[in-house]
Amino acid sequence: MQYKTRYAILFLALLFCTWHLAVQAASPKPNVLFIAIDDLRPELGCYGGAQVKSPNLDTLASEGMVFNRAYCQIAVCGASRASLMTSVLPTSKRFVNYLARADEDAPKAKTLPQTFKEAGYTTLSNGKIFHHRGDSEAKSWTEPAWRPKVKSLAALDPATTRKLSKRKRGLIYEHPDVEDGAYADGKIAAKTISDLRRLKKDGKPFFLACGFIRPHMPFYAPKKYWDMYDRQKIEVADNQFRPENAPKELRGSGEFRSYHLGDFKVGSDKWHRMMRHGYYASVSYVDKLVGDVLAELKRLGLAGNTIVVVWGDHGWHLGEHNFWGKHNTMHLATRVPLIVKVPQKTPATTGALVETSDIFPTLCDLAGITVPATVQGRSFKDILDQPAQSFRDVVYTRFKQGDAVVTPRYSYTSYNGGKTHMLYDLMKDPKENRNIADNPEYAKIVTNMKASLAKRINQAKNANVGESQSSK
Repeated sequence: MQYKTRYAILFLALLFCTWHLAVQAASPKPNVLFIAIDDLRPELGCYGGAQVKSPNLDTLASEGMVFNRAYCQIAVCGASRASLMTSVLPTSKRFVNYLARADEDAPKAKTLPQTFKEAGYTTLSNGKIFHHRGDSEAKSWTEPAWRPKVKSLAALDPATTRKLSKRKRGLIYEHPDVEDGAYADGKIAAKTISDLRRLKKDGKPFFLACGFIRPHMPFYAPKKYWDMYDRQKIEVADNQFRPENAPKELRGSGEFRSYHLGDFKVGSDKWHRMMRHGYYASVSYVDKLVGDVLAELKRLGLAGNTIVVVWGDHGWHLGEHNFWGKHNTMHLATRVPLIVKVPQKTPATTGALVETSDIFPTLCDLAGITVPATVQGRSFKDILDQPAQSFRDVVYTRFKQGDAVVTPRYSYTSYNGGKTHMLYDLMKDPKENRNIADNPEYAKIVTNMKASLAKRINQAKNANVGESQSSK
């Protein structure tokens, strides 16, 4: 009798394992809709941006998880994207500027879409995903990466190009009365919708990347999105001054000066209102296009098995400290929007610290795909079920001479190996108006931040991804 019982238990165990494996085999692999938005800081309704009209992204946020403390690895387009798409950290010699390429600076690193492609997924790229269309193209995408023939700088209003800047660029803003599809982003949305229909018919798992360009300058968007805002009611930054005690290495971006600025005097109230107006209109335009793509995903019946990720490649100053753009290690330049919707997961908001390097391994984890050995990020899959838990003690970011770490309370930057530095208490001084790095009261905090920073710099240097071409 005892032997019969043992055999029965073994038989049941074998039966369960067989059933479990059969269920796993029958379960469809989750699709991934990967939406990148250039130069988008967390200036959305779901992030407390009261002035911005972003109903579609806010709806997605209400259905997924909003990451309140997500940070990029470097606040410039090319380098940030190369780092995110490989989950390899930047150094002073790797991923250093907007021209950075993953296939040159980390040639041995596998890319995120490559990993899904090798796992049997159809991988497609529309618009701006890598900064350079050809970066890692052959190994990453099932088909050649697609970009519209209409360039992001293309003006539709003849008045825009009557006067040109020294860089031969037109006005920094325009608002012609045209349809959504007239600009490059409208065409990117249309191509993505067409691909969704094609992928639905194909029936295979897919990784579909869709990269929108706005609100990157110039602020070109259809008139109806500008009309959503009353410029005179737009609130401007109340800290239009350089942070107290800031080292000389801290600078803002001069990118806006590559465009013709019209009759506006930089720094004037009219200038601040126009720039914010243009940024907000561009955000609302892209929000509508994201909504169109998500509506089609739902209409096709694909939403129930598709992970949706919306991310920004870095933050953006909107006149705070009289800075416009990215290109430093301050909170507004490094903090990014990140919304992740996973089917059957409960919507929530988390304050856990995460990095954009963590997106790659998380998506692999969610899809049951082995994470490549070159990945330096960590999966935050567990946060999707337990949003209150902590994840990272610090996040690491850098730009040019500055290396920085951010904790739940502090932001610390070391310039040129520690010759000068910045510390901001984000609890007492959330707008980073006063550098307290040399305040004796914070000496212990600075020591701890330096130690944390040294560990992350060492981790970045130890990446085994091949020699960076920029270091030669």
